Amino acid sequence: MYLTVIMVWYSSRVLAWQVSNTLEADPCIAALEEALARYGPLAIFNTDQGAQYTSEVFTAVLRSQNLHISMDGKGRWVNNGLVEQLWRSVKYEDIYLQVYESPAALRRRLAQYFQFDNAQRRHQTLNRHTSDAMYLGEAPVKQVA
Repeated sequence: MYLTVIMVWYSSRVLAWQVSNTLEADPCIAALEEALARYGPLAIFNTDQGAQYTSEVFTAVLRSQNLHISMDGKGRWVNNGLVEQLWRSVKYEDIYLQVYESPAALRRRLAQYFQFDNAQRRHQTLNRHTSDAMYLGEAPVKQVA
């Protein structure tokens, strides 16, 4: 199974996600369109250079929304550090600990996981605030001198 998330970097908030058993662009487009429909336009959209994200159908959706397209350097996983950290957390805190009977069971559990991660988990990188608090502007912004 392949997981796609649309995440806001400054808050680490997952806006939308999709799970698929293929690396096709369609689930990625579905996650993108869900995020756009629920939260409105994004200024910059960053991805790695996976085939699904560089495909004409995916980039056409980005261009149709006038989004600035940003892609990590080839082979530069470190450029996508926030998402890589999320992958690690999801795998070690849930996926590797469970035996899912079906893709539907995995989807149900991931919905719970992302709800928890957004609303309850206090992130050290967010000064111990939740992703929701940062995204919704409820957490004080740390001033840089």
